[in-house]
Amino acid sequence: MSKKMTFALAFCNRGFMPGELIYGAREDMIQAVTAAGYDYIAMDAELTRYGGIETRDEGLLYAKWLKEHQGQYDGVIFSMPIFADENGAITALQDAGVPILMQAYPDEIGKMDFAHRRDAYCGKFSVTDVFTQYNVPFTVMKPHVVHPLSDAFAENLRDFAAICRVVNGMKRFNVGCIGARTTAFKTVRFDEIALQKYGINVESFDLSELMYKVSKKSDEDQAVLDKVKALENYTDFTRVPDSNKKMLAKISVVIDEYIEEYHLDALTLRCWNEMETYLRVCPCVLLSELNDRGIVASCEIDMCSAITMRAMNLASEQPTAVLDWNNNYGDEEDKVILFHCGPVAQSLMTAKGTVTEHKMFAKNDPGSGWGCNEGRIKAFPTTISNCQTKDGKIIVYASEAEFTADPIEEAFFGCGGVCQIPNLEDKLIKLARGGFKHHTSVGVGHMKEVLKEAFTTYLGYEWVDID
Repeated sequence: MSKKMTFALAFCNRGFMPGELIYGAREDMIQAVTAAGYDYIAMDAELTRYGGIETRDEGLLYAKWLKEHQGQYDGVIFSMPIFADENGAITALQDAGVPILMQAYPDEIGKMDFAHRRDAYCGKFSVTDVFTQYNVPFTVMKPHVVHPLSDAFAENLRDFAAICRVVNGMKRFNVGCIGARTTAFKTVRFDEIALQKYGINVESFDLSELMYKVSKKSDEDQAVLDKVKALENYTDFTRVPDSNKKMLAKISVVIDEYIEEYHLDALTLRCWNEMETYLRVCPCVLLSELNDRGIVASCEIDMCSAITMRAMNLASEQPTAVLDWNNNYGDEEDKVILFHCGPVAQSLMTAKGTVTEHKMFAKNDPGSGWGCNEGRIKAFPTTISNCQTKDGKIIVYASEAEFTADPIEEAFFGCGGVCQIPNLEDKLIKLARGGFKHHTSVGVGHMKEVLKEAFTTYLGYEWVDID
């Protein structure tokens, strides 16, 4: 996530069009990309006429150049300063292997003579038609034609960068599944083979193995002592008994070992009730800390939520969370309290959390549930999303909403927030009839269209529109 995103730049040409305009396009695009904080690579302009791609030979030359730079670029921007030659374009980019943004220049009133008229408005269709015939995915955005130095293209570029992060980050990644699904929660069942078809590799670990590894950790192990300090600095641990605090630290160290050994990009954890019964802790705060650290972590073995959490984490470059569709907010039909016991990243909360004992476990077994990171979710624009596996496919939804500053009474335990979702009641019916779970994942910012583009155009997920 800290790597500077890089785009490969490509420019079109067509023999009877004013090719001199390509030189200006190269300067414009380089300025636009670097001003947005990204990096770029571009083939030497001297290698083709005007530095554009027109003929099949020029397309082959560009394709060879891309191959030589494989792994150095996250996406391709195909710029059409004039009407493009589709033969050169498809030859150049059919094996790019990354998202491709189609950008076409607008014509200017007063510059419609033959020396200045671009006709890229029309030429863009020529290219997208042929790419569709070849089954090569690409991205198109509004407006149909746009100048690289405009505010509109800056927004396009921001969204395209997010699409690239999602697509490249979701194509192939490892997710850890620590523990078996709790019998009572059939709602979080998933198809591991279906996930593998989409490049999502699941590494499964029995919870007994984690507990055994934890039992072998000494209170005086340096890694455990360092973890205690890290957790104390992360949130308010002042109420937690020392023995429970050290147990949480040991579990966190063992989870870190799994992450390192198996190169896990995300994980989901069986969080109850063995940890509470035998280890006398509730691991919520550990998931909170992982999410703030950039390691997507869901609870209750909710693998599907971990998938959409990771996608939104990649898109927004901010922590995500999995929450219960938990409570109505009085009589307000478009508001809902989204909640979980305490795995929400602290950066998504109004203030530093307080680690408490899980009230559900404390009710019948006092002292067994230390580890909830309690607080309130702050106000921010959000996207809600989740998925399911069915008939070998990943089926996903997303919608946009707002977390509000509406109060939740102090007696409400855990970490919750009021979310205002337009047409909520209609959406809930669609989710219920669609067989989606009692969880939704949330991310920071409105990114429904980014997710839809990444999921459907490039990753092959099936989309359910709940709006």
